[in-house]
Amino acid sequence: MIAILSDIHGNREALSACLAHADRAGATRYVFLGDYVGYGADPAWCLRTVMDRIAHGAVAIRGNHDQAIFSRNHRMNGRAAAAIEWTRAQLSPDAATFLKSLPLEHAEEDRLYVHADASDPEAWRYVTSPEEARRSLEATPARVTLCGHVHVPWLFGLTATDKCTAFRPAHDAPVPLSRPRRWLAVMGSVGQPRDGDPSACYGLLDPDAAELRWIRVPYDVDAAAEKIRRAGLPESLADRLLVGR
Repeated sequence: MIAILSDIHGNREALSACLAHADRAGATRYVFLGDYVGYGADPAWCLRTVMDRIAHGAVAIRGNHDQAIFSRNHRMNGRAAAAIEWTRAQLSPDAATFLKSLPLEHAEEDRLYVHADASDPEAWRYVTSPEEARRSLEATPARVTLCGHVHVPWLFGLTATDKCTAFRPAHDAPVPLSRPRRWLAVMGSVGQPRDGDPSACYGLLDPDAAELRWIRVPYDVDAAAEKIRRAGLPESLADRLLVGR
């Protein structure tokens, strides 16, 4: 069983809850799809936790907020930019070096892991429609592509007749990733969901059964939000955690 976590965004409470849930669920492998920092008040702790998992065999991909720590060329809105400036001051030079060392994508077996659109990972394009999913799927030979970036769970399928379908997966319901379809799964967000559900979201992939589940995990949202306020970060970054927007 592979646990897939994306868009942690410095949210210690959410990451702790998801890792504990995945450990109990029997995950034996961990894949992190990027954006470990930005928005939340515990970027250093989240990075240390991811690095520890990597030391025990996990895979980690770079996200756009991670890249913004060492590169100022990426455009962000005012709140995101303010959070990145604050985050830079919380991280050691070694942390920035670690983020810079992360790959933009990772392929294994019939799967591709990437933060955003696989057709141009460093362009940081969102995948929110069948047209965008098709562009990403046609750029790779992988049968299953797994990404984050959107903060909303989606599943897109490209049929043998070249039709691209889309649907929103139900919580904790196994979805068969059947052949001959090719699939693109958007994993949702651990640390800042934006689908109206404030609970953390991560995925469990069973490669043997070719099934994927999106798991929702309650966590102490109030504590995570209060830390953001105490840090002096934009108030809206705390408020949005409470409503999952």
